[in-house]
Amino acid sequence: MRQESGRSLIEIMGVLAIAGLMSASAIGVYNVIRNNQIRKIASMEIEQIVKNTKLLMEMRGDYTGLSVDYLISAGALKTNKAPIGASNWSVEPINNGAGFSINLTGLTSGECQYFSATKPKWATSIIVNGIETDINTNCFSTNTNQISFTVE
Repeated sequence: MRQESGRSLIEIMGVLAIAGLMSASAIGVYNVIRNNQIRKIASMEIEQIVKNTKLLMEMRGDYTGLSVDYLISAGALKTNKAPIGASNWSVEPINNGAGFSINLTGLTSGECQYFSATKPKWATSIIVNGIETDINTNCFSTNTNQISFTVE
């Protein structure tokens, strides 16, 4: 009798199945890390917008006339591209110019939960989907979430 060397088809399929599982889990981990990094970068961009807006407008004593276009023309923003979410975001005065709000729209449920989980130290309050909140219970499961950071 002759001895055969090599692998059987079942062994090869087992190795391929294990490799497929490892690849799928690696892609999943990569997506989680990537999403968290995008959110952290957006959070830093929003904080920088707040700092630039305060630096630009506090000398006037109020925030009347504030908008994304005004911040771009004054050099406080480079573009009108939203830090995260949909492109129809805004920066506008509140309470007769005593403060301002940064309004983000079109956020996913995960983004909504991330930004509403803890109030940044520079924000006076967070309004999630029209309701002022301290926790992220007001986030929708769709990509239609809106968050407003108020600064006074």
